Amino acid sequence: MSARVLFGLLFGLALLRVGAPVAAEQSVPSRHEQADKLLVVKSERKLHLLKAGRVLRTFDISLGLVPVGPKQREGDFRTPEGIYQLEARNSDSDYFLSIKISYPNADDRARARTQGVDPGSQIMIHGLPNEPRYDVRRYQGLDWTDGCIAVSNSDMVDIWLMTREPTLIEIRP
Repeated sequence: MSARVLFGLLFGLALLRVGAPVAAEQSVPSRHEQADKLLVVKSERKLHLLKAGRVLRTFDISLGLVPVGPKQREGDFRTPEGIYQLEARNSDSDYFLSIKISYPNADDRARARTQGVDPGSQIMIHGLPNEPRYDVRRYQGLDWTDGCIAVSNSDMVDIWLMTREPTLIEIRP
């Protein structure tokens, strides 16, 4: 089943939930409460969705192939560190859903300029590749991206439904 078809089915089910009576909404907490911040702790390989400082959900993540240290330049296989925002969604990416992070920010661009390098771009939160090059087990529990933050496809659906742009994302070492 393609990512678009699966997402369409899941999104349709979520819309049915939105149309539920108000009384039901008050008695049953929504599984897809909206986060107002994302916190990524690279050393723990965790992504936390937060609302008013309270953890709504926590997800296991995979990072870039060189996970220690902040992204410095294009092609260094590092995941950025700093304060960014979610800025765009792509339901038709090469990965199962993707949400773009606003890397590079002004500080990243200034640092890269002083070093004479391209800071890189296209840092995303995404699911697994739609057309994997390797056995799917290779993507589980390992850092395998070019610098993005990867989660399971089922976790990506929850992140997709629980966030909006421009939600703040903090990425810590």
